Amino acid sequence: MRTRYGGQFRVLVLLCCGLAGMFCSSVVKPMAAQDAPLTDQPPPMEESVPTDAVHQSAPAPAPDTNPEKRSETTNSGSDEKQKQHRGSFVIAPLPIVSPAIGSGIIPVLAYIFPFQMKDEISPPSLVGAAGLITDNDSRAFALGADIYFKQASYELKSFYFHGNLDYSLYGVGYENGNAGLKLPLEQTGQLFFIEFLRSLPWKFFVGGRFITGNSLITVTPTTGKTPPPPPDTGLRTNLRALGVSLTRDSRPNRFYPVRGSLIDFTGDFFANTLGSKYSYQSYKFTFNKYVSLDEKQVLAYNLFVCGTGGEPPFYGNCIYGARNELRGYTAGRYLDSFMMATQLEYRLVLRWRLGVVGFGGIGGVAPSVDEFRIDQLLPAGGTGIRFLLSRKFHVNLRTDFAWGKDNFTWSMGVGEAF
Repeated sequence: MRTRYGGQFRVLVLLCCGLAGMFCSSVVKPMAAQDAPLTDQPPPMEESVPTDAVHQSAPAPAPDTNPEKRSETTNSGSDEKQKQHRGSFVIAPLPIVSPAIGSGIIPVLAYIFPFQMKDEISPPSLVGAAGLITDNDSRAFALGADIYFKQASYELKSFYFHGNLDYSLYGVGYENGNAGLKLPLEQTGQLFFIEFLRSLPWKFFVGGRFITGNSLITVTPTTGKTPPPPPDTGLRTNLRALGVSLTRDSRPNRFYPVRGSLIDFTGDFFANTLGSKYSYQSYKFTFNKYVSLDEKQVLAYNLFVCGTGGEPPFYGNCIYGARNELRGYTAGRYLDSFMMATQLEYRLVLRWRLGVVGFGGIGGVAPSVDEFRIDQLLPAGGTGIRFLLSRKFHVNLRTDFAWGKDNFTWSMGVGEAF
């Protein structure tokens, strides 16, 4: 489930995305139409009426001599309609082998369902929970919901995270990330996010968002040369922001899009007047495009641009490797005020609920757009396997093997990477 809560407590959030992979890949912006079936089949043609029968009188209907049979037929149709409106559970105990937070397990439980039974326009809603346990003592849990209602006129999203995460800080900038020196940290905190969107013409949605949370960062004992510790180490820090969101989504199925596109822009404004320790701004732009080659093959393209202004904490910067942009990198090794990443993925559906993908991309980080350098680009590529968890909504279990400039990563999640 795509979640997309960057800019705030960025380290907590990027690890939340791994923790709640279901949310990050499917908690996405609204669609204007109901989810389509797995294949793009044209609607059946209406049966033509012979021209010589236009002026003929229709025969009178035969009398109903079996009211019990008629009742059974009516009940059967009602039961079938209820069955079509039932939701679908997705359960996945995901193993994790992360160079950022260690090895362990991420249990995920989600329920996909129509929020209003009589609403045949809104896409399915989602509620779920996830946990995190790894061998480096990282512990966390997350709760999330993404609700559509009033004939796809409104969308309400909410997310809560609480836990402690052990990871390493390499420093801000390409040079620090490339040097490979790291400082082990433990970050304990919580995060609450809520967003409310209203539909506009031409499949646009617009609305506001609110973010609040706090965290405490401590340095874990270590030996050898390390980067300097960040400011506010040992102090509990509050961050709070108001934001805006604008999106256009023309995908027929957000869990496995085979055509259409997604355009998404968010801006979050952290301010002292709201009770935030730091005052800064975070902007993110996403463009995804999907092309169906045939009923089993899809090409998916992703462009992601991130920028920050003001004086953010180190985890408020744009973080390379988060949000699956790009896979093949330790999330947090490369971070700065500006980031761009683009990637292309080929998806193939096989038999027995299986599928395979191949992907590649390139991007980088920089202090600003003007200082973005070609010789500091960070390429990545890899392949993955898919297993169909829900036939009704085409939700896949995802496992990806990716190679970046510095290392190899293996990841699992629920839903597509983008």
